[in-house]
Amino acid sequence: MTEMRDKITIGTAPDSWGVWFADDPRQTPWQRFLDEVAESGYKTIELGPYGYLPTDPSRLADELAARGLDVCAGTVFTAFHRGLDGSAGGWEQAWDPARRVAELTAAMGGQHIVVIPAMWRDDVTGEAVEDEHLSADAWSSLVTGHDRLGRILREEFGLQQQFHSHADSHVCGQPDIERFLQNTDPSLTTLCLDTGHAEYGGASSVGLIEKYPERIGYLHLKQIDPGVLATVRERNLTWAAANAAGVMVEPPHGLPDLGRVIEAVEALDRPVYGIVEQDMYPVSDFAVPMPIAKRTRSHLLSCGSRTRV
Repeated sequence: MTEMRDKITIGTAPDSWGVWFADDPRQTPWQRFLDEVAESGYKTIELGPYGYLPTDPSRLADELAARGLDVCAGTVFTAFHRGLDGSAGGWEQAWDPARRVAELTAAMGGQHIVVIPAMWRDDVTGEAVEDEHLSADAWSSLVTGHDRLGRILREEFGLQQQFHSHADSHVCGQPDIERFLQNTDPSLTTLCLDTGHAEYGGASSVGLIEKYPERIGYLHLKQIDPGVLATVRERNLTWAAANAAGVMVEPPHGLPDLGRVIEAVEALDRPVYGIVEQDMYPVSDFAVPMPIAKRTRSHLLSCGSRTRV
């Protein structure tokens, strides 16, 4: 496993190769993804959507070892705001897939589970599938569910829950992120600060780091094109449509200033993973991701005095 000490360890994820789903012909094949990650100079990856990489621990361990790669985290999706009982988004519906991800992540030596909440509107049609704003009861269910998940992940698997605010979810803007942090147990739920999604929702990454330093547990490093974002807001585009329009831009050509983000996180004086995510699904050409990944790695390593791969 990569030794972190007090460094920000820069890694990457299948997302940076245009991967959103376990199986999709428009996505980079997983063998090519692993080969190009190693060729690009990264040593640490997230698992991405469960089933994209091999789920047999022995096989995956061999594939990673052959390329000198480590796993830092898996990813799960939840909808606890819809209730913890019944079929709407209950505990069992979330826990069954989360358990599989946790088992594989722990088997690979990972330390974190990135948890992404459900979105309130359909990615394809743009139709609202529920109210954009949560009721008090829904907020209570949301935070209770995440504290429960965080406790089980820690006690049974030795993993830390990293909550990921997300575009078109109920926890997207600064007030909602702060409300979530203020109402969850700091020991069970820390923040996967996704700098792109924070910017998308109008939140300040540096402001969150400075106000809630003890809650910053993990980073997704990306940038927003402010011009495209203005169009997204003007036309009320869905997250998927915004992504297809190029709202996520290759660093350092967007916002926020990742140099300031890295400087603020380095000041926390503790180890943190900073995972590059360059949303580009679907990939128009499988040759596109790797050059971007190489340039982004070089840029991020130039931003901090204690930043490494």
